[in-house]
Amino acid sequence: MHIPDIATAKLLIVGDVMLDRYWFGEVTRISPEAPVPVVKVERSEERPGGAANVARNVAALGAQVALLSVVGDDEAGRCLQRLLAESGIEASLHLDAAISTTVKLRVIGRQQQLLRIDFETVPSHEVLRTKLVEFAARLPTCDAVILSDYGKGGLAHIGEMIRLARAAGKKVLVDPKGDDFSKYAGATIVTPNRAELRAVVGRWHDDGELAYKAGALRSDLGLEALLVTRSEEGMSLFHAGGAIYEQAVAREVFDVSGAGDTVIATLAVMLACGRAWPEAVRVANVAAGVVVGKLGTAVVSHHELAAALK
Repeated sequence: MHIPDIATAKLLIVGDVMLDRYWFGEVTRISPEAPVPVVKVERSEERPGGAANVARNVAALGAQVALLSVVGDDEAGRCLQRLLAESGIEASLHLDAAISTTVKLRVIGRQQQLLRIDFETVPSHEVLRTKLVEFAARLPTCDAVILSDYGKGGLAHIGEMIRLARAAGKKVLVDPKGDDFSKYAGATIVTPNRAELRAVVGRWHDDGELAYKAGALRSDLGLEALLVTRSEEGMSLFHAGGAIYEQAVAREVFDVSGAGDTVIATLAVMLACGRAWPEAVRVANVAAGVVVGKLGTAVVSHHELAAALK
């Protein structure tokens, strides 16, 4: 299978952005103060996270991308602006002086994540309203919209965004958070992982029960499709025509953080190029298989995806 001409596809991404910081070091002893490892930090790295990582994935695949979000007037926000500019992403990050930019600091020793520390605050109402006005203005120029919900408060007006985008004839893909999916009603597709779906519909005992519960949720929310990412079990897409099951293709699983970002980015690019569900899901599944073989929030390039599809 080959990838379509992605260069003309244009995506609009809205959601919670964050800065992913990594501290890498050696662990040679246990602390005398408490039974914890002592990490001697040797180098650090910073990457765009959350909705910004989705944007990075879209850009890496070769499509055009615009990102809309809110950051604090701080060092982390400026760092995020710089990193996005370096990745060739058109980012409109509204400043909210009342908040701190969300930062996830991960401490890595011997290629293993030992600790994660989160810094976050919820954006103010006024900044979010301004963002909604810009969202409406940008809709005509995009092919599809990704709403990346990390539960940090940046998508307070998600219902209105879905309504505006659908009225403009755009496909809307939602990466959900929390146990209330009613706010995503009317979207084209919602992409929960196993745990996120379980929090909404309860447990299932086999694929038949999963299909029944997913189908009921899909019709309740008025979605065209529901994609469940199932880690080592691959992914399952439920739509009006039935179900599509894709087996996991990872050769070596190194790190699953950010895999959901890669899935929704690839799916959106394929749909923006006019591809049907079966092909879009297959390519997204292959992209996920590539990205889990990398450490940290990573991306899949157009070249890597083309090679993996061969």
